[in-house]
Amino acid sequence: MSMAPPVGTHVEPLVLRQVLGHVPTAVTVVTAATESGPAGLVVGSFVSVSLTPPLVGIFVDERSTSWPSMSGAGSFTVNVLAHDQRELCARFAHSGGAKFAGLSWWESPHGNPVLPGTTAWLDCVVQQIQRLGDHYFAVGEVVGLGMGDAVPPMVFHRGALRTVGL
Repeated sequence: MSMAPPVGTHVEPLVLRQVLGHVPTAVTVVTAATESGPAGLVVGSFVSVSLTPPLVGIFVDERSTSWPSMSGAGSFTVNVLAHDQRELCARFAHSGGAKFAGLSWWESPHGNPVLPGTTAWLDCVVQQIQRLGDHYFAVGEVVGLGMGDAVPPMVFHRGALRTVGL
């Protein structure tokens, strides 16, 4: 087991990324109904915040080109990707483009896109958006949710997309 660095030592961002890569995270596509139409982006940092009230949080990179229009929508939907949705993940992982072109989806109670075949989805009303470091932390109150047919989720672990539960 390696020793911890001395207190006050600078932590290099690449080393931090490598260490945090050992912690598996859910792979999600967060969607919103914006003034210019449906928008979405891949979010790998999705957390449960509270059960009472029901709150979840997402962390969005400050460089995201999709987030500025989504942040003002007032609500968002977290689509937890299933293990077999790598193509859907790739579609929403890049900046710009017509991410919803030719894609079937349905509207959540707040009008946000819910993607088919996902492990689960959570429709959220924005409670707070705060800038933390190089990300925005958006907290949403869950106002609607659903699950897929016991489909195992996709996770990101040690630099790769993986499957759990199979």
